[in-house]
Amino acid sequence: MAEIVLVRHGQTEWSATGRHTSYTDMALTAEGERQARAVRDRLAGRTFAAVLSSPRRRALRTAELAGLDVTEVTEDLAEWNYGDYEGITTRDIRAGRPDWSLWSDGCPGGESPEQVGARLDRVLALARELLTGGDVALVAHGHCLRVAGARWVGLPPKAGGLLKLDTATVSVLGFEHERDAVLAGWNA
Repeated sequence: MAEIVLVRHGQTEWSATGRHTSYTDMALTAEGERQARAVRDRLAGRTFAAVLSSPRRRALRTAELAGLDVTEVTEDLAEWNYGDYEGITTRDIRAGRPDWSLWSDGCPGGESPEQVGARLDRVLALARELLTGGDVALVAHGHCLRVAGARWVGLPPKAGGLLKLDTATVSVLGFEHERDAVLAGWNA
């Protein structure tokens, strides 16, 4: 059966330092470009019926360097909107809000877990339709792809917090017994 392949973008200056990056359109670092080229090897032998990407240049550049031809750019694959926490690290946020968790609290001026989950549910519904033509790749960001993994297996958006996802990694959403949604590979 066809699978959905998740590709997280390569390293940026802010991802390297743990700063929340959603709408700020960061370029890949030299290391991020190297990581993105290495993704090509991990995808060797796969062909894609569709490649959906976030509109952010870090995702689009990762797709390009990984040898993926983007067929659709969608804002639904943009990173979690961190609102007032854009550019700030979790450590700095917790200095003023010690109990804060992105996964349960969301971000002031940004999105809640449920809002991100609704966006990723739309992406996954579209990807499921496209699977009839073969594998589908989603090129996007760490937190939103973690939500996609949780939603794929029927968990709430906050369960994405249980799924670590490094830069320039490949994860696979698949099926067992031809219908049960599973995480077929994660953070590779």
